[in-house]
Amino acid sequence: MDMKKNPLSFQMKLSPDDFLPASEEEKESLVVMRESVSFWKDGFRRVRKNKVAMVCIVVILIIMIFAFIVPSFYPYTYKDQIFGANNLAPMQYSADELARIDAGEKVFPHIFGTDKMGRDYAIRVMMGTRISLLVGLIAAVIILVIGSIYGAIAAFAGGWVDLIMMRIVDIIYTIPDVLLIVLLSFALKAPLSALAAAPGFGWVRIVGENLISIFIVFALLYWVGMARMVRSQILMLKESEYVTAARALGASSSRIIKKHLLTNCIGTLIVTTTLQIPSSIFTESFLSFLGLGVAVPMPSLGSLASDAINGLNTYPYLLFIPAAVISLIILSFNLLGDGLRDAFDPKLKN
Repeated sequence: MDMKKNPLSFQMKLSPDDFLPASEEEKESLVVMRESVSFWKDGFRRVRKNKVAMVCIVVILIIMIFAFIVPSFYPYTYKDQIFGANNLAPMQYSADELARIDAGEKVFPHIFGTDKMGRDYAIRVMMGTRISLLVGLIAAVIILVIGSIYGAIAAFAGGWVDLIMMRIVDIIYTIPDVLLIVLLSFALKAPLSALAAAPGFGWVRIVGENLISIFIVFALLYWVGMARMVRSQILMLKESEYVTAARALGASSSRIIKKHLLTNCIGTLIVTTTLQIPSSIFTESFLSFLGLGVAVPMPSLGSLASDAINGLNTYPYLLFIPAAVISLIILSFNLLGDGLRDAFDPKLKN
């Protein structure tokens, strides 16, 4: 472009060359936009930058391998009693096992010792960890489904519908969960026993009435926090322009809630669900500690700690091992939830 001009004039002299198409080099020099990334890709990229969250993911994966894969190859089972192997210390053998070793036979060591009934403690900790993780994951899914649907409907409907639904939530908050679990355990004992005897329902006997009662209580009580959180998010989103556009195009209320409102709450739902898992695990461990958990001989981390409390002075490791596993699981999920919140919360993005 010819920049020569009259000093007293604000007009520049243009030549025909100034109107030629830009070259490829000139086009590339004008491209200043960064690579477009999706919501999930951007979130996982931020999670990978969080070292604490990545360490927690690794720890959780190791715990899951410990609970779900290792028992398949472990030489002992959680319910088999070994004669003469009562209350063995970690890496200790019974007299019969020592005799077999002297005879040249290979005997797998009791890594965490044995309990008072001669059962290998390591496999019982593995199975207890499996039960606690399954309870936490299943309970979190139950809470997510019920709480998100209930809270979304209450916020989207508004008016007297919202008023009535949230007063129900306030009433549920006042119900003591432990008392309800005890009552359900007695009320469901006969029906569940009859159901367990029916063909194809043997899993009811394995799981036990108490654990089924815990799941029912989670479905009845523990979703209220999720419902309130989803309601607060939907109240902010339902007045957005894209919701108004969807209504103008004739979209149904269910489609708006599913495709537009809950989809835009997905980051908050992920974080809240992740933080709900350790809460559910702690609740199950606490109830199992009180004897309201899984049925004997199936172990749980809480029931293992409860059985070991009487021998604390003599065999303290029987209590410390399940307590350490519970603490590690809860700490890992809590720190992972904090990392996911930092990654998926749009207010924290720079």
